[in-house]
Amino acid sequence: MSDTEKVHCLIIGSGPAGYTAAIYAARANLKPVLYQGLQPGGQLTITTDVENYPGYPNGIMGPEMMVEFEQQAQRMGADIRWGMATKVDFSNRPFKVQIDDEKWIEADAVIISTGASAKWLNIPSEQRLNGHGVSACAVCDGFFFRDQEVAIVGAGDTACEEALYLSKLCSNVHMFIRKGEMRASKVMQERVLKTANIKVYWHTETDEVIGDKKVEAVRIKNTQTNELTTIPIKAFFVAIGHEPNSSLFKGWLDMDEQGYLITQPGTSKTNIEGVYASGDVQDKIYRQAVTAAGSGCMAALDAERYLGALEHEAASAHVAS
Repeated sequence: MSDTEKVHCLIIGSGPAGYTAAIYAARANLKPVLYQGLQPGGQLTITTDVENYPGYPNGIMGPEMMVEFEQQAQRMGADIRWGMATKVDFSNRPFKVQIDDEKWIEADAVIISTGASAKWLNIPSEQRLNGHGVSACAVCDGFFFRDQEVAIVGAGDTACEEALYLSKLCSNVHMFIRKGEMRASKVMQERVLKTANIKVYWHTETDEVIGDKKVEAVRIKNTQTNELTTIPIKAFFVAIGHEPNSSLFKGWLDMDEQGYLITQPGTSKTNIEGVYASGDVQDKIYRQAVTAAGSGCMAALDAERYLGALEHEAASAHVAS
């Protein structure tokens, strides 16, 4: 390893979890180095208004919020860098992480905050109107469409939960199901089907989201008849799941069948001592900025205790010798 740098605490990823971990680790004098990854700031950089994060009474734009998180981490002394982790070797301490297929970093502790990416339908208008009525988080953005007509696509428990959430805010919720049945649990299906202002469309695919600068309508296609229908709406929610950004750690860290990193309950500890996971890469339930930030704090505190114990052991061994 010709080009190698040794650091005390390495943080991989830069959303609310990564930046919060950097703030806490820097204040604990762990001299953290944070690599921002492919999307500095994470999913919040593709969010417009954030109104549910404490401390911002007037709300804040997602990208602006992440810049403030980054600035706070830097002010505390975190070393924040461009670059993406491309390979890891957790077989021994110090742990080894390769950046951009070139440089190797050796770290005494590693905090993983690589997040998760929403799955999309991959239609052009969906990305063009993302943040302008198209969203992958009803809990984040449903509030902006109070008393308006909206649509949601998805057939699992998350889609049902989000449809029910929207039904309490919006006048009508149009729910599109690709097949003739849902994947969701029976109890969730029953709740949706019993909710008066949720209209379920079976055998339905989204053909196009319509709108110039914001969502104005959605065109759907019945997969049995090929009939096209246009429905006026103000927002289009995609709830077909998330993909944790964890493939880099396959073979090293325990993960569930969906790829979410498994942490010991009530901690950020993975199956490898000294390697911690925080944020959406290990959270498939809440997936909020505030919960990600909280878990970033936990990871930094866990890392601080671990590194402190290591230093104590080294000092004791030195005295004994």
